[in-house]
Amino acid sequence: MPTRSTQIDQLVMTSLYIDADACPVKAEAERVATRHKIRMYIVSNGGLRPSQNPLVENVIVPDGPDVADIWIAERCGAGDVVVTGDIPLAARCVEAGARVLKHNGEALTAANIGNVLATRDLMADLRAADPFRQGGGKSFTKADRSRFLEALEREIRAAQR
Repeated sequence: MPTRSTQIDQLVMTSLYIDADACPVKAEAERVATRHKIRMYIVSNGGLRPSQNPLVENVIVPDGPDVADIWIAERCGAGDVVVTGDIPLAARCVEAGARVLKHNGEALTAANIGNVLATRDLMADLRAADPFRQGGGKSFTKADRSRFLEALEREIRAAQR
């Protein structure tokens, strides 16, 4: 006979939310989610090939600023994992209790999200002040992909505890 805590644990299901526009690790995330048998939501405003995986739901949101971000932020919570490069969305998800990863495997937590937001805002101000400072950032590497896979595995296991 299952104990009450076992019954409660079974009610808490981890979900994986992917902010899919410009996400370079969708396929990797799907493999990890499938291995752990968890529900994965790929959220975008369209233009992506739908997955045939029964654990993956392709969510197409209407065009508009931050519509995919709003969809994710309203649904994620404790026990969930969110993958995004969008720092304001990450902050909302961390506040909701979700575990958040950037595409390169960097974890965004309550302990570091404030600094990450401040750095983002500072860099936006610097770019606005200097029209010649418009760099596109670092390219995505195999090492980033590997770090992401290790971090996603770790975060999913921690979320399921």
